[in-house]
Amino acid sequence: MLRLDGDMSRGARPTTPLYVCKCITGGAVRQPIFCKIGVPASHKVLQGHVALLPLFDHGAVAALLKCKQGRAGDAPLLGLIAAFIFAAQMLNFPIAAGTSGHFLGAALAVTLLGPAGTMIVFTIVLTAQCLLFSDGGLTALGTNIVNMGLVGGGISWLVFSFLRAALPKNRAAFLASAGVAAWASVVSAASACALELAVSNTVPLWVALPAMAGIHALIGVGEAIVTIAALSVVLAARPDLVRAWKQGVPA
Repeated sequence: MLRLDGDMSRGARPTTPLYVCKCITGGAVRQPIFCKIGVPASHKVLQGHVALLPLFDHGAVAALLKCKQGRAGDAPLLGLIAAFIFAAQMLNFPIAAGTSGHFLGAALAVTLLGPAGTMIVFTIVLTAQCLLFSDGGLTALGTNIVNMGLVGGGISWLVFSFLRAALPKNRAAFLASAGVAAWASVVSAASACALELAVSNTVPLWVALPAMAGIHALIGVGEAIVTIAALSVVLAARPDLVRAWKQGVPA
């Protein structure tokens, strides 16, 4: 998953899909190139640019209040999943043309914690990465939380819920549903990023969307493999921890 960086240069705007991918990716980029983007609390475009989202958006606060009313075992599991996603996102793998991607983890979190817990996990993970490792930047933190936690988590929850309702209630169908949801979470989060770049007049949509969706369609395959592998291990060892497995769909 490629994230936005808040420390932005004022160079020329990208004009090719390749440059779009390079300017917003981390990891294996050959030179420090950053994009300018943000989203205001009012979600209104101002003079061709989009300003910063609040550090802790209303979705994360609502998720926290909901999870306080959840199961007693949710808190340690939430911390465990946050630690796993934090570590997994630090490992980048090369894709093409000097770009790299990393594990997102939205579908994995949704199947284990539900969408509310997923929002909390990504708020914690992205805030820690930003403040401790300067990964993403403060000015893009709110947008990254929305793209990965809200969009990625929400879409994976919807896709997974639909497939679980339509497919047989067995282990193979469960893992297949999680894999498809994982792929969809990556592509949807990347498409949201492309839309934000277009709305902020940083990159035209016809340039950003194919570049982002195309490269993340490949990253999504790796996301699906990692998600299926992780869920297989958890189901084999502690199936009681997988909320979606016990309830049929995420809570």
